Amino acid sequence: MTLYAQIDRTHSPLRVTFPAPYNAAVDLVDRHVAQGRGERVAYVDDHGSTTYTKLASQVDRAGHALRALGVRREERVVLVMQDTVDFPTVFLGAMKIGAVPVPVNTLLHPDDYTYLLNDSRARVIVVSDTLLPKLEKAIAASPHLAHVVTARTSLGASTSGDRGSPPQLLHLLEKAWPTLDAVETSADEVAFWLYSSGSTGTPKAAMHLHSHIMWTSALYAQGVLGMREDDVVYSAAKLFFAYGLGNGLTFPLSVGATAVLATERVTSQAFARVMTAHRPTLFCGVPTLFASILADTLLDPRALSTRLRASISAGEALPKHIGEKWRAAYGTDILDGIGSTELLHIFLSNRHGEVHYGTSGRPVPGYDVDIRGEDGQMVRDGEEGILWVRGPTAAAGYWNQREKSLAAFHGPWTRTGDRYSRDADGFYTYAGRGDDMLKVGGIWVSPFEVESALASHEAVLEAAVVGDADADQLTKPRAFVVLKDHSQANPALEAELKAFVKSKLASYKYPRWIEFVAELPKTATGKIQRFRLRS
Repeated sequence: MTLYAQIDRTHSPLRVTFPAPYNAAVDLVDRHVAQGRGERVAYVDDHGSTTYTKLASQVDRAGHALRALGVRREERVVLVMQDTVDFPTVFLGAMKIGAVPVPVNTLLHPDDYTYLLNDSRARVIVVSDTLLPKLEKAIAASPHLAHVVTARTSLGASTSGDRGSPPQLLHLLEKAWPTLDAVETSADEVAFWLYSSGSTGTPKAAMHLHSHIMWTSALYAQGVLGMREDDVVYSAAKLFFAYGLGNGLTFPLSVGATAVLATERVTSQAFARVMTAHRPTLFCGVPTLFASILADTLLDPRALSTRLRASISAGEALPKHIGEKWRAAYGTDILDGIGSTELLHIFLSNRHGEVHYGTSGRPVPGYDVDIRGEDGQMVRDGEEGILWVRGPTAAAGYWNQREKSLAAFHGPWTRTGDRYSRDADGFYTYAGRGDDMLKVGGIWVSPFEVESALASHEAVLEAAVVGDADADQLTKPRAFVVLKDHSQANPALEAELKAFVKSKLASYKYPRWIEFVAELPKTATGKIQRFRLRS
């Protein structure tokens, strides 16, 4: 009896079939050991390297450790973890016992975690030791949480492990049995959740299936990128993102490749260090990062001994000039595309030998893409409309949010909310959002959330936030603020409000520009007209 998905490349688009039972953790890790690739390096992180044989043992130990903590099939395990090999160890260990791992953003404000823990009803949370302090309030407020486990972030002494503190993942793994039979899940069973922000800032959990992992790996990683066993992948997007989860976990493990993980935020200098030390063949970034690397005058692309055969961009539209400058500097293209948490990864992309900078490319084979008007009807080429997508990786729905599920998922089709146009050659160009959501550095930001933070300052009467372009044509929040006393408007208060928002929300959400205005444009019913502020 086969345990692995079968990819049929004789068809276009290719087909993936799944055995019954099917557990994606077995396919991603155990398959390589069984097929003689166990000594290949799966991960390189701040602690060293991990082979597929070692990863398989650690995943099994993690499954046993979670069971020992009382985790049962279909119960949730929240991961608030930095990018080390511990992340895939816990993620896959939970999946292997039929539990549901739920990676969440490590950059959130402490209050955000209270909502996430209560909404997911997680039984266990695994948190990097350096992040534990900002989780303490949320942990104390969660009635469902039974256990907290800390994961070591650095090579130095752990901040946990003293008497009375949470158990360390390292110690739990050491005590656990190194082999584990996978729970007989099915390809259509929920494997993991990923939280996506909503238009009001309330996160919603997209539920993804075991089959989705191999579908995205086959259609995009192998079908578009041509990812193979000898690739070394370095992703700036962290593993808790859908984009980063594919880049750094499901894609490389699907083909037996190597992924480079780092806990630090990826800067131009970090990029240079990794390029020199590990010589990745694929680099996965976001437009803001590509722009900052190109702008670093201390970084000479000619001095980097790179093996890059391609770079990948998603999260927000890549400006044409950044792609062209990157190609001139590094001799390889950026394959820009668009994906979503709901579809798990990229479904519309440029591809090797067919790069049209300024566009998101064409549909990834295996996905159907429509552009429809507000009436749901197809629009003509050159006209703008809402992007609809049909493919085998659409989420099963949002957890516990029926109304939002009905608004996003329409039979086999998913309504993305992104506005696009298509040219006569079939290339798609981004035209903004159908709602007011912003993509900042590849991360969704709700204007409502930033406005609420600003309005809670004692000097502010009301505020409105829209997206605006910086010098590189990348979107950042711009705030229009009405003060209770307009005479207080000055640069010092502007700086104070920026710092105030940073203290209330994740730092990437703060407004880069603040304009003090006498009033905000509104409709007759009092609704803010953000389109007038954008113009």
